[in-house]
Amino acid sequence: MVTNHDEADVRPLTLAWVSRHLEVGERVVRAEALQGGITAEMRRLTVGTPDGGTRDLVLRSFVDPFYVGHAEDWLNREAGALTMLAGTGVPAPGLVAVDPTAAHCEYPSLLMTHMAGRTVLDDEGLETRVPLLARQLVAIHVLRPAERPREYVALTTADTVVTPKGADAAVWAAAIDVIRNPAPPYEGRFLHRDFQPGNVLFDVPLARPADARITGVVDWAATSWGPADLDVAHCSVNLALLHGPAWGLRFAEAYEEAGGVLAATASERLYWQVRDGLASSEEVQLVAQSWRAAGRAELTTRAVEERLDAYVTALMDALG
Repeated sequence: MVTNHDEADVRPLTLAWVSRHLEVGERVVRAEALQGGITAEMRRLTVGTPDGGTRDLVLRSFVDPFYVGHAEDWLNREAGALTMLAGTGVPAPGLVAVDPTAAHCEYPSLLMTHMAGRTVLDDEGLETRVPLLARQLVAIHVLRPAERPREYVALTTADTVVTPKGADAAVWAAAIDVIRNPAPPYEGRFLHRDFQPGNVLFDVPLARPADARITGVVDWAATSWGPADLDVAHCSVNLALLHGPAWGLRFAEAYEEAGGVLAATASERLYWQVRDGLASSEEVQLVAQSWRAAGRAELTTRAVEERLDAYVTALMDALG
């Protein structure tokens, strides 16, 4: 019998599928909904072991019709990434099982090991966490998988950018013109493609927050092959929206200080920064909602829009 929170019910076929992938004598005794997922339902499953102990697994299920059509690709990519990452030193979940076409479950699903730690989205301690994020991303980019993931996909076009209310129309028009140009040449790297604070787990000792360390990197469903700048740009804009534009600008510096290599020229680097900044314009409401649910109540849609505008303006100022 599974003890569930009401919002965390595991559907019968999915529960049976999970149970088939447990060790002999184990059973799911509890399920808890996890906050933060935008595209999929996330649950922590507590598994009772024959010796009276417990261990935790994480279940990802794509239930929203808008995302189900992408689920097979995303889950196959995540399963492939988790398999490849085993033994690399990058702290990622271990793959337990995957049902990308819902052949066994009610919805496309993936079962993985649970990682210790928690996401930290607060401003406090950011000066310690940013270099850790940068070093972790460098460690991801040096990986050379035997089989490359698919080429990156741009997340926005010049025609889909949403200019925030009250933004300087001329600045945003100039930014949109930047991404009308062809992408600069680049040396391909293994990309997480959604590397940002919401997908990184930390252990932060209460008595010594300066001793924070990364315990896990999660959500590998968008792994791609492309420029390191793109992952850096994505983390940068998330830092800008969470903590202010200056932190977005700081992350690229931290990445280079950690040994990462970005595009050769300032204009090439800014192309990727502007591209990912503009991509964020299309999902401000969703992102702001997930951050408020995680405890950042002050991050209203309007507040995030204003930070995005300030960040894009700062990038364009740097572009000259």
